[in-house]
Amino acid sequence: MDWLYIDMPIAGFPIFWPGLIVLGFGVGLIGGFFGMGGGWMVTPGLNILGFPMAFAIGTDITHMAGKSLISTLRHGRFGNVDYRLGLIMVFGTVGGFEAGAQLVMWLERIGKVDFYVRHGYLVLLALIAWLVFTDIVRKRRKDREAIAAGRQVDSLSTGIEWHKRLHKLRIPPIVHFKQAGIRCSAWLPIGVSFITGLLAGVLGIGGGLIRMPALIYLIGCPTHVAVGTDLFEVAISGLYGAGSYSYKGRTELLAALVMLVGASVGAQIGTVATKYVRGYGIRIFFGIAVVGCAVSIVFKLFADAFPSARSLLDLSATVLILGLVTSLSLYILIRFIQGARQELAMKRQSESAHAVR
Repeated sequence: MDWLYIDMPIAGFPIFWPGLIVLGFGVGLIGGFFGMGGGWMVTPGLNILGFPMAFAIGTDITHMAGKSLISTLRHGRFGNVDYRLGLIMVFGTVGGFEAGAQLVMWLERIGKVDFYVRHGYLVLLALIAWLVFTDIVRKRRKDREAIAAGRQVDSLSTGIEWHKRLHKLRIPPIVHFKQAGIRCSAWLPIGVSFITGLLAGVLGIGGGLIRMPALIYLIGCPTHVAVGTDLFEVAISGLYGAGSYSYKGRTELLAALVMLVGASVGAQIGTVATKYVRGYGIRIFFGIAVVGCAVSIVFKLFADAFPSARSLLDLSATVLILGLVTSLSLYILIRFIQGARQELAMKRQSESAHAVR
């Protein structure tokens, strides 16, 4: 079975290449659907498969850049990308990313990179999960109150509306983002992107894990526009990050290319699936994915704390992360197939009606 393993020329160890393709496909599918590069799953996934954390971060960012570019082009066809907003956010992303990458190099030198990255992931995932589910609960409460009062439910309202307060900060220049349907200070998206860029450099994510909810709750983008715009930003930050980590010798290009084979297919399907699941449907499953990923990291932390149970806890973390990717991938595939069938049926009905006329 040696043919199922390929040697990593830079990291210096063999890896199970079918696992890389499956991981790439699943995360490409999920990333295209949620509007993220998927690094919040790939980095811990690669670490679980045996990559040192610094190599896992650099390899993931490189793979993520190509996959996100494919998804962005697809989302652009559906009108889900605000290119002006994405380009403005580049300024903050690049500065934040370089600061984060330098911090990782310092943590690696002092031997603390695995400890701080894993704990950083856990804190961030907990905050994101709280934000998403709090928003969902408040949104449903608003809808119930509107129905009880005899008012029409506002499909565009959100449970958390922090963006309305932030839009009152009228620091010039004020920019209108047509596709997102918002008007705010350019410093708002720049500030948000700096923070997400910093997290991207430290945690090995494209920033999408926090930028997608930030685009919704802090900047005020509709969910489907936040998905497409975030992928555009992930592609840009990923390209910069790939160059930065490759220069530092922490990128396994062969593994990134193998994952991209599966990711290029998965990203196409996940992107089209957003046509059939809108708004809070996407947010609910995003929250579930975040919680599952957080639990897998807890298992890895317990494995370090209790060496006697390391094998069981490592296996549990692996099963959970692969099960999460598989479950979400199956859900997205099912919604994609159902939506495509409905669309084809409606098209046939329309053609039949025209034929009768």
